[in-house]
Amino acid sequence: MTVVLIKYKPMYKVSVSGAEVGYIQNKEALEEMVKESVIEKGEKNIDTIDINTKPEYELKFVDKTVETKEEKIVAAIEQNVTITYKYYEIAVNKEAIDSVDTIEEAEEIVNQVKEQNQEQKLDLSIVEKYTEKKEEVQTTNLEVAKKDIQTKVTKKIEEKQKQEKEQARINSMPEINGIKLAYTPVSGTLSSRYGVSSRIRSSNHTGLDIATATGTPIKVVAAGTITHASYTGAYGNLVKVNHGNGLETWYAHTSKMYVSVGQKVEAGEVIAAVGSTGNSTGSHLHLEIRINGQHINPQEYLYR
Repeated sequence: MTVVLIKYKPMYKVSVSGAEVGYIQNKEALEEMVKESVIEKGEKNIDTIDINTKPEYELKFVDKTVETKEEKIVAAIEQNVTITYKYYEIAVNKEAIDSVDTIEEAEEIVNQVKEQNQEQKLDLSIVEKYTEKKEEVQTTNLEVAKKDIQTKVTKKIEEKQKQEKEQARINSMPEINGIKLAYTPVSGTLSSRYGVSSRIRSSNHTGLDIATATGTPIKVVAAGTITHASYTGAYGNLVKVNHGNGLETWYAHTSKMYVSVGQKVEAGEVIAAVGSTGNSTGSHLHLEIRINGQHINPQEYLYR
């Protein structure tokens, strides 16, 4: 027995996931190293650390020259660890705006933003988020997050007010056969009204002329389908749009046409550019409104 003790020493063989990693002399010391290195990591936002495969120990007598491999064993254990990170996401109207490290920080920000915007009905929420991917934790310093969120909240309030104003404008616009005329095609000077006679026409004027610069974008008054987009005699480059319920609008003398037959367009979409093609004495848009094929006075509905 004395000879054995001289040539050999008792050590623990450590295996991780069934593979031998190295030897140690003290299990307790190794477990403390694991605790310090793995379980008590100094990283932010750690919620849980799970060691998926615990080390296995086997007491053996080994040659006295065998060195311990604590660091290698700890590294092997770290390869079998799942770390779950936790952070707090602040959302406005269900849209994530920023993230912070703690619930206390999130609540402080939400309370401050609500205090600064008491007249607004803000949907502010805090979402507890979990991830096993450290790179997904993109939190922001508290003071920076406060300014960032307030800036974005202010922008959202302005966007909402703009949308409400635009909706109010659209609601105030007239209808024909249940079709809302949501937009005027261009801004400009009325150069020729509906029904007037002129030396350049063989009959009374069937539309309304709005004089403005060549290239000015022309917006379609309502959603519809393009039924015509080509050069058409005295009309020059002519775009026709069918809006349904017997309503059709015509846009003539354009310099450019951006649509094609069969294309669906939304109200306010740019379909052409102002020009002076066809029978024209200057840059303007000739606008016609037709109901079941019969032209009517556009000024009864637009440019009043």
